Amino acid sequence: MKKKTIISSLLALGALMTIATGCSNSNASKSSSSEVSGKITAVGSTALQPLVEKAAGDFQKDNSKINITVQGGGSGTGLSQVQDGSVKIGNSDIFAEQKDGIDAKKLVDHKVAVVGMAPVVNKDAGVKNVTMDQLKQIFTGKITNWKDLGGKDEKITVVNRAEGSGTRATFESAVLNGEKAVKSQEQDSNGTVQKIVSTTPGAISYLAFSYINDKVEALSIDDVKPTDDNVSDNKWKIWSYEHMYTKGNPKDATEKFIKYMKSDDVQKKLVKDMGYISTNDMKVQKDAKGTVTDK
Repeated sequence: MKKKTIISSLLALGALMTIATGCSNSNASKSSSSEVSGKITAVGSTALQPLVEKAAGDFQKDNSKINITVQGGGSGTGLSQVQDGSVKIGNSDIFAEQKDGIDAKKLVDHKVAVVGMAPVVNKDAGVKNVTMDQLKQIFTGKITNWKDLGGKDEKITVVNRAEGSGTRATFESAVLNGEKAVKSQEQDSNGTVQKIVSTTPGAISYLAFSYINDKVEALSIDDVKPTDDNVSDNKWKIWSYEHMYTKGNPKDATEKFIKYMKSDDVQKKLVKDMGYISTNDMKVQKDAKGTVTDK
């Protein structure tokens, strides 16, 4: 009797261990399968590119199964490619409604930052402040020498942004008021423009705040300096939202990354550290028609 009892007990114990092991493996499998994985490609605005690149690097440290590729190409490219499904995220300095050929109703807008933009000149120009009208006349070809603005007797070399650039669309909307820009060389990225202006005597262009450094001179306009505080209440007029567009509501890895972009880790620290402005710090808001109102 005792022998049978011992054998029965051992069999029961083995069965319990098998069940426990099965449950353990099942839980582990569930835990493993619940970890989000996937590949995200974000394309578009070069003004937003540095922020997304840095945030993506930080994000992937804790999300090793998600691979993120960030590329420039301009806001128009970002909007076009996210609309046709080529990429998961289209980065843009402009609203989708502002771009011809884009059906904004099919896209979802995720505003992740605000960027100020300022005219910048080669440091030898001898000018630090212009009026908005003077700036307009420079970019429409009516003022062609810095001496006419109290600066050096030197030809003004206009460097514009390429068609499709959201930075260009924002600048021209605020400055040119519908007039056509003078024909000039065009560049497709903030980084390239910064290098050209810093090394070309008499050059002028415009950059996102995050690209302005001591190699170029950022101009004040009507004695208002290009600062975050002046953007936040619209004293400085040249600014835009940084949008991350998705085709429909984001899912899985894309949804998790966009949530991270809006988190305190990014909005309260990274955004500011990299020269952008958090949407939370804005005292005004702007719609797709360019109308600015108090928040």
